[in-house]
Amino acid sequence: MKKTLAGASVAALGAVAAHDLLQRRHAILRNFPVVGRARYWLEAIGPELRQYIVAGNDEERPFSRDQRRWVYASSKLQNNYFGFGTDNDLEHSSGNVIVHHRTFARAYPTHGAVGQEARLPSAKVLGGPRGRRHAFRPESVVNISGMSFGSLSGNAIEAINRGAAAAGCLHNTGEGAVSPYHRNGADLVFQIGTAYFGCRDEQGRFDLARLKDLVASTPIRALEIKLSQGAKPGLGGVLPAPKVSREIAETRGVPEGVDCLSPSRHAEFDDVDSLLDFVELLAAETGLPVGIKSAVGDLGFWDELAELMDRRDRGVDFVSIDGGEGGTGASPLIFTDAVSLPFRLGFARAYAAFAERGLHEDVTFIGSGKLGLPDNAVVAFALGADMVNVAREAMLAVGCIQAQKCHTGECPTGVATQNAWLAHGLDPLSKAERVTNYVRTLRRDLLKVSETCGVEHPALIGPDSVEVLDNLSDGRLLGEVYGYRPGWGFPSERDRADISRIMAATEEAEAETEGPPETAEDGKRGDEAAGELPSE
Repeated sequence: MKKTLAGASVAALGAVAAHDLLQRRHAILRNFPVVGRARYWLEAIGPELRQYIVAGNDEERPFSRDQRRWVYASSKLQNNYFGFGTDNDLEHSSGNVIVHHRTFARAYPTHGAVGQEARLPSAKVLGGPRGRRHAFRPESVVNISGMSFGSLSGNAIEAINRGAAAAGCLHNTGEGAVSPYHRNGADLVFQIGTAYFGCRDEQGRFDLARLKDLVASTPIRALEIKLSQGAKPGLGGVLPAPKVSREIAETRGVPEGVDCLSPSRHAEFDDVDSLLDFVELLAAETGLPVGIKSAVGDLGFWDELAELMDRRDRGVDFVSIDGGEGGTGASPLIFTDAVSLPFRLGFARAYAAFAERGLHEDVTFIGSGKLGLPDNAVVAFALGADMVNVAREAMLAVGCIQAQKCHTGECPTGVATQNAWLAHGLDPLSKAERVTNYVRTLRRDLLKVSETCGVEHPALIGPDSVEVLDNLSDGRLLGEVYGYRPGWGFPSERDRADISRIMAATEEAEAETEGPPETAEDGKRGDEAAGELPSE
């Protein structure tokens, strides 16, 4: 028996060696048959080796080990504190952000204790300045960014939606329309993409009647016209025919088993003037606040938009600025790395186009692009953002391990895939709790930093409260770095007074969570929490 097995093994190796010697595609295999295959195996598992063995706490991208550990621990209500000082290289690297704390201030630290979920409503009323019929004040400054059913699995969408509902935050549908998985309790922002999924006719053109029917039957609180996104600015998209299942086809309003195309441009408008006409049509017919989502490239668009809005007869209610850092969408490397501005630079330039005309107080600004981390979010608020949207951080909360296989459909944790076997491992109910915990913890940390800065709410943190360092030799305030004028970066005086009153009246009990070791519920130390990678 043993001889038979040994003979079979030798024969198999011989066959592999013969194949390697005769093939002409790979020089390594021709020169080093069988053994050369180790090179491709090591290449295949290279990301995992770097992630778990080689890389340091602050080296990986797009999210470092420290950043992922913070999200994982927060989503599990574990100790998310760090000990023994920062891993950031303050001595030799530039661009580090420092928040200025205040010794004395008007804000008494009554909120943001360990475990509080931190009620943090928006400082602005969405749609209020333009008098939309269904204007409202969002309950949370942290909300879920657009990730469509199709890019994420149904189980992932359901988990995020349930978690958003429990946390009281908005859930953006992404351009793939409203699926059954989006109907688990959360209020929605319906994204209208270039293919008009969910509100299109049989020819693929926008259908206002279908949109109104959808709004009437779904908890949609606002409409977002997607012009571009940071992951693939200026590109359309293709969902290959094999992935267009019956469920996706019914959700998007497209034929089953046929390539599902998203054009690179909208067909209902072709310039800023007609875009504003479209915005006002949607607002008048639905009564909902209407905004746009875009990455920032050519500034001519933003100048023209602000110039036309300065006439005060038409305008968007909110602007979602997506950073060019990339995100959940797959795209060619050149687009991922080099098309559209990073969030801070892009947001500051777009914001300035409105602020120069005195329009910044009448528009709700939403930021996205790695803003689900407290330090990045604080910078966004200091630049003038009123809310932040999180995408990849929400994926981490439901189990993503940064395998970076989103574009292959082979996500090992069932998040970014339509493979039923892979998706079944993601339990929507348990993962929903992690999304809720993560959002509440992020809000709590934002509130604690706000009070450290002497204000009641993150929207009241101004550009003079944040400094950007150039190694240890120099530093400049955020407003100076991005050319802000005095008074920029804040809501109006009325909105500031209103949100201060709201926060002063907020009382909430502490939720169960872990703090540093001396206050942790279970006494788990930070180094134990560090062993939680990866999260599943």
